[in-house]
Amino acid sequence: MSDIRILDADEARERIPELALILFDCVKSGASVNFMNPFSMAEAIGFYAEIAEAVERDEIVLFAALENERTVGTCQLVPAKKPNQPHRADLAKMLVLGSHRNQGIGKNLLDAVDQEVKRRGLKLVTLDTALNTAERLYERAGYVRAGIIPNFALWPDGGYCDTVYFYKWFE
Repeated sequence: MSDIRILDADEARERIPELALILFDCVKSGASVNFMNPFSMAEAIGFYAEIAEAVERDEIVLFAALENERTVGTCQLVPAKKPNQPHRADLAKMLVLGSHRNQGIGKNLLDAVDQEVKRRGLKLVTLDTALNTAERLYERAGYVRAGIIPNFALWPDGGYCDTVYFYKWFE
Protein backbone atom coordinates (compact mmCIF):
# COMPACT_ATOMS: atom_id res chain seq x y z
CA MET A 1 0.00 0.00 0.00
CA SER A 2 1.30 3.40 -0.92
CA ASP A 3 1.88 6.22 1.53
CA ILE A 4 0.01 9.37 0.49
CA ARG A 5 1.53 12.70 1.42
CA ILE A 6 0.73 16.35 0.78
CA LEU A 7 3.91 17.97 -0.46
CA ASP A 8 4.98 21.41 0.71
CA ALA A 9 6.81 23.61 -1.78
CA ASP A 10 10.29 22.44 -0.71
CA GLU A 11 9.43 18.76 -1.01
CA ALA A 12 7.62 19.42 -4.30
CA ARG A 13 10.84 20.95 -5.64
CA GLU A 14 12.89 17.99 -4.37
CA ARG A 15 10.53 15.55 -6.05
CA ILE A 16 10.31 17.35 -9.41
CA PRO A 17 12.33 14.63 -11.22
CA GLU A 18 10.00 11.89 -9.91
CA LEU A 19 6.83 13.87 -10.60
CA ALA A 20 8.08 14.75 -14.08
CA LEU A 21 8.83 11.10 -14.81
CA ILE A 22 5.23 10.18 -13.95
CA LEU A 23 3.86 12.89 -16.25
CA PHE A 24 6.27 11.92 -19.02
CA ASP A 25 5.28 8.25 -18.68
CA CYS A 26 1.56 9.07 -18.78
CA VAL A 27 1.79 11.33 -21.84
CA LYS A 28 3.98 8.80 -23.67
CA SER A 29 1.35 6.16 -22.82
CA GLY A 30 -1.36 8.27 -24.43
CA ALA A 31 -2.95 10.15 -21.52
CA SER A 32 -4.81 13.29 -22.56
CA VAL A 33 -3.53 15.61 -19.82
CA ASN A 34 -2.92 18.85 -21.74
CA PHE A 35 0.34 17.87 -23.45
CA MET A 36 1.13 16.73 -26.98
CA ASN A 37 3.82 14.45 -28.38
CA PRO A 38 6.63 14.84 -28.93
CA PHE A 39 6.80 15.54 -25.20
CA SER A 40 10.11 15.86 -23.38
CA MET A 41 11.30 15.36 -19.84
CA ALA A 42 12.39 19.01 -19.91
CA GLU A 43 8.75 20.02 -20.51
CA ALA A 44 7.60 17.76 -17.68
CA ILE A 45 10.22 19.20 -15.33
CA GLY A 46 9.19 22.73 -16.28
CA PHE A 47 5.55 21.91 -15.60
CA TYR A 48 6.29 20.63 -12.09
CA ALA A 49 8.60 23.56 -11.37
CA GLU A 50 5.56 25.78 -12.02
CA ILE A 51 3.40 23.55 -9.83
CA ALA A 52 5.93 23.82 -6.97
CA GLU A 53 5.68 27.61 -7.22
CA ALA A 54 1.87 27.37 -7.13
CA VAL A 55 2.17 25.19 -4.02
CA GLU A 56 4.38 27.89 -2.49
CA ARG A 57 1.62 30.46 -3.18
CA ASP A 58 -1.00 28.11 -1.67
CA GLU A 59 -2.82 27.89 -5.01
CA ILE A 60 -2.49 24.12 -5.34
CA VAL A 61 -2.44 21.21 -2.91
CA LEU A 62 -0.04 18.63 -4.36
CA PHE A 63 -0.47 15.00 -3.34
CA ALA A 64 2.14 12.29 -3.83
CA ALA A 65 1.77 8.53 -3.56
CA LEU A 66 5.04 7.07 -2.31
CA GLU A 67 6.35 3.53 -2.37
CA ASN A 68 9.70 3.01 -0.69
CA GLU A 69 9.98 6.83 -0.55
CA ARG A 70 9.72 7.06 -4.37
CA THR A 71 6.84 9.00 -5.96
CA VAL A 72 4.68 6.67 -8.06
CA GLY A 73 1.47 8.71 -8.28
CA THR A 74 0.22 12.25 -7.86
CA CYS A 75 -2.78 14.52 -8.12
CA GLN A 76 -3.65 18.13 -7.39
CA LEU A 77 -6.48 19.84 -5.56
CA VAL A 78 -6.99 23.36 -6.90
CA PRO A 79 -9.25 25.49 -4.69
CA ALA A 80 -11.36 27.93 -6.69
CA LYS A 81 -10.25 31.55 -6.37
CA LYS A 82 -13.51 33.13 -7.51
CA PRO A 83 -15.31 35.17 -4.82
CA ASN A 84 -18.57 33.28 -5.46
CA GLN A 85 -16.94 29.83 -5.26
CA PRO A 86 -15.16 29.59 -1.89
CA HIS A 87 -16.75 26.17 -1.35
CA ARG A 88 -15.32 24.54 -4.49
CA ALA A 89 -12.12 23.00 -5.87
CA ASP A 90 -10.98 21.13 -8.97
CA LEU A 91 -9.18 17.81 -8.95
CA ALA A 92 -6.42 17.80 -11.55
CA LYS A 93 -3.58 15.72 -12.94
CA MET A 94 -4.45 12.36 -11.37
CA LEU A 95 -1.42 10.43 -12.63
CA VAL A 96 0.03 7.05 -11.71
CA LEU A 97 3.25 5.59 -13.09
CA GLY A 98 2.37 2.92 -15.66
CA SER A 99 4.21 0.21 -13.74
CA HIS A 100 2.07 0.93 -10.67
CA ARG A 101 -1.44 1.14 -12.14
CA ASN A 102 -4.30 -1.07 -10.95
CA GLN A 103 -2.79 -1.38 -7.47
CA GLY A 104 -5.15 0.96 -5.62
CA ILE A 105 -2.92 4.04 -5.79
CA GLY A 106 -5.59 6.15 -7.50
CA LYS A 107 -8.12 5.16 -4.85
CA ASN A 108 -5.65 6.01 -2.09
CA LEU A 109 -4.99 9.41 -3.66
CA LEU A 110 -8.74 10.10 -3.89
CA ASP A 111 -9.22 9.07 -0.24
CA ALA A 112 -6.51 11.56 0.76
CA VAL A 113 -8.13 14.27 -1.37
CA ASP A 114 -11.45 13.61 0.39
CA GLN A 115 -9.78 14.07 3.77
CA GLU A 116 -8.19 17.36 2.70
CA VAL A 117 -11.46 18.60 1.17
CA LYS A 118 -13.23 17.97 4.48
CA ARG A 119 -10.39 19.50 6.49
CA ARG A 120 -10.64 22.67 4.42
CA GLY A 121 -14.43 22.77 4.72
CA LEU A 122 -14.95 22.54 0.97
CA LYS A 123 -18.23 21.18 -0.36
CA LEU A 124 -17.81 20.55 -4.09
CA VAL A 125 -15.01 18.99 -6.14
CA THR A 126 -15.12 18.84 -9.93
CA LEU A 127 -12.88 17.05 -12.40
CA ASP A 128 -12.66 16.04 -16.01
CA THR A 129 -11.16 13.00 -17.66
CA ALA A 130 -10.92 11.54 -21.13
CA LEU A 131 -13.85 9.30 -22.01
CA ASN A 132 -13.23 5.58 -21.45
CA THR A 133 -10.20 6.08 -19.22
CA ALA A 134 -10.72 6.57 -15.47
CA GLU A 135 -14.51 6.82 -15.08
CA ARG A 136 -14.74 3.65 -13.00
CA LEU A 137 -12.18 4.98 -10.51
CA TYR A 138 -14.10 8.21 -9.99
CA GLU A 139 -17.52 6.58 -9.86
CA ARG A 140 -16.33 4.10 -7.22
CA ALA A 141 -15.04 7.07 -5.19
CA GLY A 142 -18.50 8.68 -5.20
CA TYR A 143 -18.13 11.12 -8.09
CA VAL A 144 -21.21 11.72 -10.22
CA ARG A 145 -20.99 11.95 -13.99
CA ALA A 146 -22.21 15.38 -15.07
CA GLY A 147 -21.85 14.96 -18.83
CA ILE A 148 -19.66 14.45 -21.85
CA ILE A 149 -18.31 17.10 -24.19
CA PRO A 150 -17.40 15.56 -27.55
CA ASN A 151 -14.07 16.47 -29.16
CA PHE A 152 -13.08 18.65 -26.19
CA ALA A 153 -9.35 17.95 -26.33
CA LEU A 154 -6.77 16.07 -28.35
CA TRP A 155 -4.94 12.86 -27.58
CA PRO A 156 -1.16 13.37 -27.28
CA ASP A 157 -0.61 11.84 -30.72
CA GLY A 158 -3.53 13.69 -32.31
CA GLY A 159 -7.17 12.94 -32.84
CA TYR A 160 -10.10 14.31 -30.90
CA CYS A 161 -10.82 13.19 -27.37
CA ASP A 162 -14.21 13.32 -25.66
CA THR A 163 -14.13 14.61 -22.08
CA VAL A 164 -16.31 13.49 -19.17
CA TYR A 165 -17.05 15.88 -16.31
CA PHE A 166 -17.63 14.63 -12.77
CA TYR A 167 -18.49 16.23 -9.44
CA LYS A 168 -18.68 15.17 -5.83
CA TRP A 169 -20.66 16.96 -3.12
CA PHE A 170 -19.41 16.74 0.47
CA GLU A 171 -21.97 17.09 3.28
